[in-house]
Amino acid sequence: MKFQLNMRWDWKQQLRQWLIVVAITILVGLPLWTPPAWATVVEDIPNLSASQSTWIADQGDFLSLITERSLNKTFKQISRQTGINVRVITIRGLNYGETPESFANSLFQKWFPTAEAQADQILLVYDARTNAPAILVGEKALETLPDETANSIAFDNLLIPIRKGNYNEAFQGAGDRLAAVLTGQTDPGPPEVEVAAVPESNYRTAEETNDTSSAVLVVVLLFVATAVPMLTYFYYQRS
Repeated sequence: MKFQLNMRWDWKQQLRQWLIVVAITILVGLPLWTPPAWATVVEDIPNLSASQSTWIADQGDFLSLITERSLNKTFKQISRQTGINVRVITIRGLNYGETPESFANSLFQKWFPTAEAQADQILLVYDARTNAPAILVGEKALETLPDETANSIAFDNLLIPIRKGNYNEAFQGAGDRLAAVLTGQTDPGPPEVEVAAVPESNYRTAEETNDTSSAVLVVVLLFVATAVPMLTYFYYQRS
């Protein structure tokens, strides 16, 4: 009778433990099964209108109000002076399978559906989840902003400061360089990469250690080569 009660108790206890494991597995894995709520799609970006120009769409909320105002002023001046329009989009993440390049292409086609409309447009997109930018330059804008310079602005002017968490500095620097290049001024180039100085070490290097070990070994061998014959000679003399 006790054996049967124990069997029933063990069965119920095992079932309870199994249900707990299943529940924990579901709760832990649930975030992996559902798409992120913060993923941005092209439809989230407002359409351009003739009454209101969109220069900055900070969907990722990385920029301060001062930086946004400064960039809006810079891009507005570029448009008035050159006829080239610069748009900047920041996002926190994309849907699975989407890349900054594919997102930028879709948005470029949405905003500027014809080759004529795209000719004088520049679109710079930054995705925080992948920490990757994408830049598209229209045919007319390419005459002033070649691909090499455009990629340097996206991957150097943006990413170098962003690695230190300086988002405002990154986008302000990219905007200033775009303004300089597009208006015919001297290209200031990408920001300098600071190389951390390596402190001098008080420890010996491997080569120095090997040299010292070799020197000690030579001294020991010379001592043995000299001492052994002498000790052997004195031993036989005393014998």
